[in-house]
Amino acid sequence: MNLDAFLQHVKDIERDAVVEIPNCRTVDALRALEARHVKAPLAEGLKQLKTLPAEARAEAGKALNEAKQRLTQRFDAAIDDLKQRLIADERAVAATYDPTIPGPVVPRGALHPVTAVQWEVERVMTGLGFTVVGGPEMETDFHNFEALNIPATHPARDTMDTFWLTNGWLLRTHTSPCQVRAMLTYGAPLRVIAPGRCFRYETIDASHENTFFQVEGLLIDHGISIAHLIAVMRLLLRELFQRDVKVRLRPGFFPFVEPGFELDMSCEICAGTGCPTCKQSGWVEILPCGMVHPNVLRYGNIDPHEFTGFAFGLGLTRLAMMKYGIADIRILNSGDLRGIVPQNRLTGPQIGGCSVRKNPA
Repeated sequence: MNLDAFLQHVKDIERDAVVEIPNCRTVDALRALEARHVKAPLAEGLKQLKTLPAEARAEAGKALNEAKQRLTQRFDAAIDDLKQRLIADERAVAATYDPTIPGPVVPRGALHPVTAVQWEVERVMTGLGFTVVGGPEMETDFHNFEALNIPATHPARDTMDTFWLTNGWLLRTHTSPCQVRAMLTYGAPLRVIAPGRCFRYETIDASHENTFFQVEGLLIDHGISIAHLIAVMRLLLRELFQRDVKVRLRPGFFPFVEPGFELDMSCEICAGTGCPTCKQSGWVEILPCGMVHPNVLRYGNIDPHEFTGFAFGLGLTRLAMMKYGIADIRILNSGDLRGIVPQNRLTGPQIGGCSVRKNPA
């Protein structure tokens, strides 16, 4: 490169930078432009001085330094001007700010219907002296079946549609294993409820899902009878719906209770006239229940000759459907809000209504 070409190159660098400076709207953009069009090219120009004849290097170096000084001054001035304009803009905005004007309306979320129902159940049951406990979703065969009077050869296992895991455990098919864990941990007398998620390999339809929620209830004491069970169930439903609910109690078979019952409530979706949710029957099964089987008490190290008790498995998912008018159970796991009732019906219990989990006294 000769001297004339070098001087022209320096002028081109300066011209390109001067043209682009007004287009920068932020300090960061100016810094980036300075690095891209000034520092890097001029640094490269210093290296190219060695390629010029010795007698031309002094003039070329002088031109390079003068261009660098001019550009540095231009960038410093542009940065100062930009900062002053930003300060002026902020002051202008502050001058027009009115703290009395309401802020922007931020959309608020709401409780999931199942969560709202669970909290209400906890509120009612803790008011009756029950304590909220929990258990693992990955269960052992012993807790999920055998300790509940469902041995390996029992035909009831065929109706559970169990998800078996490769480690020999399973995804719990109901919250009933919490009964055994609570009995083994706390003994009798005992009043506990255990809300949680359950899993079954079921054919999905309007009222069946492979993932659903239950709340297990267990009361063991001296002289407990079916009358206590019915009274608690009626009170719970009346508190949840804030009115008397039409129910029916019919015989049912469950290996872990004897006698066993199915408590159905009139379908709230169709008012008992028949719909896909209730399979055109007008009734929805929400609460299998019964008196705790003596064998289950024995597995829990409780003497069935001294204590009796009742247990129930309230379907939280179906209860949420009935309470909030949700016709299809699949909506509750879908995240699709179009099938959910308006939010004002989901306000339900406040956070203060959620019970604190603690050990039974």
